[in-house]
Amino acid sequence: MEVLAGKTAVVTGAASGIGLALARRLGAEGMRVVLADVEAEALARAAAELAAAGVASIAVRTDVSRGDDVEALAQRADDAFGAVHVVCNNAGVFAGGNSWEVSVADWEWVLGVNLWGVIHGLRSFVPRLLAHGEEAHIVNTASMAGLMSNPFAAPYTVSKHAVVALSEVLHHELTLTRSKVGVSVLCPEAVATRIGEAERNRPGGASDEAAETPARAMVRSAMLNAVGRGLAPEVMADRVVRAVRERRFYVLSEDDWRRAVELRSEDLRLARNPTFMPPAS
Repeated sequence: MEVLAGKTAVVTGAASGIGLALARRLGAEGMRVVLADVEAEALARAAAELAAAGVASIAVRTDVSRGDDVEALAQRADDAFGAVHVVCNNAGVFAGGNSWEVSVADWEWVLGVNLWGVIHGLRSFVPRLLAHGEEAHIVNTASMAGLMSNPFAAPYTVSKHAVVALSEVLHHELTLTRSKVGVSVLCPEAVATRIGEAERNRPGGASDEAAETPARAMVRSAMLNAVGRGLAPEVMADRVVRAVRERRFYVLSEDDWRRAVELRSEDLRLARNPTFMPPAS
């Protein structure tokens, strides 16, 4: 999909981090942008920024874990700009700890946003993209953690593996039916975002501190340290635009995260026990 100017993009998680970088970059490419996020005040600031830059855009507060919210987002995009051409299912949250200690509430929250958010996005937007029949592209944000298995981050890792698998299935389905809709799965390494503070947007507020465990505290500290030294979100936005133009599926890191994934692939090939190689950030 080489021509982006004059077309419409929808970006979830657009109020900050990678989502905001995507909205800015797609707007700079001449696209109309529909920004969606659960954080109302930050979403309004992002929309005002794009409007000041001359980007035709609207903001729609959306909880991607709710199918009705995502369907309403798709309808608002239709009403405002007509056909949508690029959909970035990007919203994401994080919770960690020992897998056997993670609460059901944490599992439901992380899977609700990270996985069900993508599922709802595909259910609401793919039929619309197929119906208008023009070139279009779907970008699902997973993670390099979706291609390896990180300890102390079970909900996040499981959700991102699922997003990778779902994206691969969708790619095969659209390819076999000769659709004009392309698919990319974005697998970022450590990026300087606020995902380590994701509980600020958790329904009902942050989890009960009385349920804190040493493993949960450790992984939160490690996450904040990693993202604090991570790449700029704009790097991910550049990768996504190139992938959309090239109709390229895998959008991957090129650092130690990539080598850790290659080690996991070798473990599978040799049917040996999993090797843990902590990626350097």
